[in-house]
Amino acid sequence: MRQAKVVFKGEEAGLLSQQANGSFTFSYTKLWFEDSSKPAISLTLPKTQQVYHSGHLFPFFYNMLPEGINKEVMCSTHRIDREDAFGLLLASAQHDTIGAVSLKNSQGK
Repeated sequence: MRQAKVVFKGEEAGLLSQQANGSFTFSYTKLWFEDSSKPAISLTLPKTQQVYHSGHLFPFFYNMLPEGINKEVMCSTHRIDREDAFGLLLASAQHDTIGAVSLKNSQGK
């Protein structure tokens, strides 16, 4: 299983995981959920205590992936398979993302 902390404006908001079978889960942290001043990270991932499940990378996170030549450069530089969306997301969404959300590898790699 691979995991990434989901960070919103510098604060940890949730956890995105890829399961051994290739499916994905997302959940908000308890602190984020309990603070009524903290927003949902996306309209498609409303702020609830439930764990979201998906057979593929959630569209919100998929849309953070680089495309075209940027994808080619990232895959080549980091030796990531072009079909490994989660690996590419971990490599590309840690810095300089568009918007308030970034990801940090929770396994320290």
